[in-house]
Amino acid sequence: MLTNKSTTIMGEVSVFDKVSEMGHEQVVFCHDEATGLKAIIAVHNTVLGPALGGTRMWMYENEQQALNDALRLSRGMTFKNSIAGLNLGGGKAVIIGDARKHKTEALLRAYGKFVRNLNGKYITAEDVGMNSSDMEHIAAETKHVSGMPEARGGLGDPSPFTAYTTYMGMKAAAKKAYGTDSLAGKRVSVQGAGHVGEYLIQHLKEEGCQIYVSDFYADRVKEVVNKYGIEGVGLDEIYDLDVDIYSPCALGATVNDETLSKLKCDIIAGCANNQLADEKIHGDLCREKGILYAPDFLINSGGVINVYAEVISSNKEWTKHKCEEVYDQTLRVFEGSDEHNKNTQEVAIEIAQQRIDSIAKTKATF
Repeated sequence: MLTNKSTTIMGEVSVFDKVSEMGHEQVVFCHDEATGLKAIIAVHNTVLGPALGGTRMWMYENEQQALNDALRLSRGMTFKNSIAGLNLGGGKAVIIGDARKHKTEALLRAYGKFVRNLNGKYITAEDVGMNSSDMEHIAAETKHVSGMPEARGGLGDPSPFTAYTTYMGMKAAAKKAYGTDSLAGKRVSVQGAGHVGEYLIQHLKEEGCQIYVSDFYADRVKEVVNKYGIEGVGLDEIYDLDVDIYSPCALGATVNDETLSKLKCDIIAGCANNQLADEKIHGDLCREKGILYAPDFLINSGGVINVYAEVISSNKEWTKHKCEEVYDQTLRVFEGSDEHNKNTQEVAIEIAQQRIDSIAKTKATF
């Protein structure tokens, strides 16, 4: 709740300080009393085009946590869209609430009105807690939405493409770490069995991996364990496993001081956003520990590639070809990390930022 100081939220933390620190252009707080909507839309950068990024619905512990997530996720989208070569800026939105309990058509349509009011500066799509059917409700109030069902002329659920580029990035990491990109026989721990996590599990199962999975929802673990014949583990147990690859596919910041003291793996490659709690500290720590980190915003870019294809009226063949480019780009990041003695996240950000800076010299923001 806002305090009597317009620049603070949740105590003494300055909203404008946070926005300035990460370089955001605009942050919109959305509230609709009738539907219970509480949402935050963060537009980070529009140099390359309108900000595109999904809407996440999650039961945050407090509003500060929701704001931090929106800010971090939208910044990540700027780099993700840039390094993928898309003509898009970075944005993201969060809706505060339990998607299993609080999501209604009325709430989504109320949210759609706020998206509409941004006049195309932000284009939304699905993220954690949302699906293509939800996009239909939002689209009833705004045209600035992607990830629509195929029956409505869209390209459908982007989750398979997010999983595919993550898989491509994981194979590139295996090539770097083991000299071959085959994942056959590799032990992989997958944290998160949502839409993307399950599609990734399919790829890993087909290649003959030994898979362990955990999830916030116990019923999801049981479902995928029974479906794919893999092993389910507890939320905390996932960090203690002796595996080749740790794959974070849920919420962010799971690569931190505590978990890095436990993780026993050669590679971290997953589809979650903002996996490093601190990009510099934990990126460097991965490097020091000999863990090859595949930058999250690079290898999980398949979903946004798919929704961008919908925006420019392209097709799934174009999307798949674009997704496969992630393999070579990931190898280039690893080479740059070795050459410049920097962690892989730093190198990937520099590549993305160089493209933004070059375009910024030729045009104004969107």
